[in-house]
Amino acid sequence: MGLLVLFGLFFFLMAWGVPIAFALGIASLATFLFEGISPAIAFQRVIGGLSIYSLIAVPFFVFAGELMLRGGIGIKLVRLCLALVGRVRGGLGQVNVVSSMIFGGISGSAVADTSALGSMLIPMMEKAGYDKDYAVNVTVTSSLAGIVIPPSHNMVLYALAAGGAASISNLFIAGIVPGILMCLSLCVAAYIVAVKRNYPRAAFPGIAQTLRYAADAIPGILTGFIIVGGVLSGVFTVTESAAIGVIYALIIIVFLYRSLSFADLVVSLKATVRTTAMVMILVATAASFAYLLSIYRTPELVMATLTGISDNPIIILLLINVAFLILGCFMDMAALILICTPIFLPVAMTAGVDPVQFGILMMMNLGLGLTTPPVGACLFLGCSIAKIPMEKTILTIWPFYLAILVVLMMVTFIPGISLWLPNLLLG
Repeated sequence: MGLLVLFGLFFFLMAWGVPIAFALGIASLATFLFEGISPAIAFQRVIGGLSIYSLIAVPFFVFAGELMLRGGIGIKLVRLCLALVGRVRGGLGQVNVVSSMIFGGISGSAVADTSALGSMLIPMMEKAGYDKDYAVNVTVTSSLAGIVIPPSHNMVLYALAAGGAASISNLFIAGIVPGILMCLSLCVAAYIVAVKRNYPRAAFPGIAQTLRYAADAIPGILTGFIIVGGVLSGVFTVTESAAIGVIYALIIIVFLYRSLSFADLVVSLKATVRTTAMVMILVATAASFAYLLSIYRTPELVMATLTGISDNPIIILLLINVAFLILGCFMDMAALILICTPIFLPVAMTAGVDPVQFGILMMMNLGLGLTTPPVGACLFLGCSIAKIPMEKTILTIWPFYLAILVVLMMVTFIPGISLWLPNLLLG
């Protein structure tokens, strides 16, 4: 009965329009009172959820992404990618995907990727003769690279929710190969659609100009390499690497590119504080919610339900994927990571899935929710930039969804795709 109170009140509050963080907290507190448990324990769990050192990395990652968004890195990156891959049929579509892959590895945010690159590339593609729906579809789906390719603050949240079952450094390295495969599959989808619609090619600017573009873009691109390299080498912890990345980004943007005004810095700081506050409230209330899930043995109940349908690990993993894809359409990604990890990770581990592999699987699944209605933040942002109805993009986005789902199935059923590189580099 207590579990019914917990989830019933939570979904009722969400349907009523209460923010997810507050819905989690109110539902948890009400369930504590229903069970006759002292509310002090709920507050202890809230405080305990925030008393984790690795959470300090979150504001640094968010701040680094905000600096990249407003520091002029995007235009330098787009010029380089246009010179490298623009000659392909529908070259701006390829540029969009490759730029997202690199920019995502710097910012770690799909929304920042869509905002920074979409604001440049969507109008550019439209001016070059590309349809608006194609420009939006490529932009929003390729932005998922910011979630899978490190660094990603969502991976920090997953490592926290997993309770130490997966390290942040392993997750960072594990996302590289799936992220590259996802971008390659999107390049194929973008090319096929471009050929079908007879989109143009871009002119090659010449080797000398390409080298100049590379020299201009590489200092900014190195931000992501510094963060991940610091973790991989063991020189820095994840939190220290995130802080070093912010310092490096500030130096590059302020003193080398000279593209960050004081007003932009203030806006970046405000956005970082706002995003960090949202994440921290979610972490705090989700800690209390997760405690109740453990009391009610929710993972065991879910496992019993799934095995009641089938005891085949393949079917169980497919059902978990379907559950993530559906939930991602209606709820915020950070909240789902914190809620679903304690429920589904034990089930997946019983089915033989490594916690690191499951983390990448979850990132791809829930990231896809950012591109699907009715709560797809990236999809809404892309449509807003292009000034196109969302309904029109949904009719033509399916080749890009299909490309991501192919890689998702590969990650789900071929463990080596996500585990090979961490095992090679970190043992």
